[in-house]
Amino acid sequence: MKIIIIGGNGTIGKKVCHHFSKKHEIMIGGRNSGDRIVDIVDSNSIEAMFKSVGYVDAVVCIAGEAKWAAFDSMIEDDFYIGLKSKLMGQVNLVRIGRNYLNAGGSFTLTTGILADHPVMLTTSPAMVNGAIHSFVKAASLELVNGIRINVVSSGLVEDAVEKYEAYFPGHNPIPMKKVINGYVKSVEGKGTGEIIRMYDNC
Repeated sequence: MKIIIIGGNGTIGKKVCHHFSKKHEIMIGGRNSGDRIVDIVDSNSIEAMFKSVGYVDAVVCIAGEAKWAAFDSMIEDDFYIGLKSKLMGQVNLVRIGRNYLNAGGSFTLTTGILADHPVMLTTSPAMVNGAIHSFVKAASLELVNGIRINVVSSGLVEDAVEKYEAYFPGHNPIPMKKVINGYVKSVEGKGTGEIIRMYDNC
């Protein structure tokens, strides 16, 4: 398969790319580095990326940001960071990318445990993650030509424990192999409209 992975140079993205590159043709899209430069906040940038890449068999997004901050400190514009980047960035990858996806292809988006188990300072990312879950379930009903869409939702991954452990007291770190398998299930499996949760109940 020909797979484009947005955010393929990130903590999770690097491991996912390494795995898929063993069997598939991989291209990395990134805001600052990669085979294709793309800013998912900008629809024109997304369109330009797909035009340069051509038809693909799978699109994987492991990118997007949202602001972590105390709710009482946030203003309206703070919420728009996540709405424009992680939410609409991924929505637009699907909206635009469906025109460049081969029949039977797939989209795999990325969220996280905050949709189900938010922690302090996460009103924005939790909101965005939940919205993406609803989008994936609804979009799966309308995509045509056998195109599938799923979302991988992970907890605190092993490789990010040092950076984020303080925010997730008592959470069990998720092995990177388990996280990778979530993306494998989405890309190489047959399911659609699935929220692939790679964490236990907390």
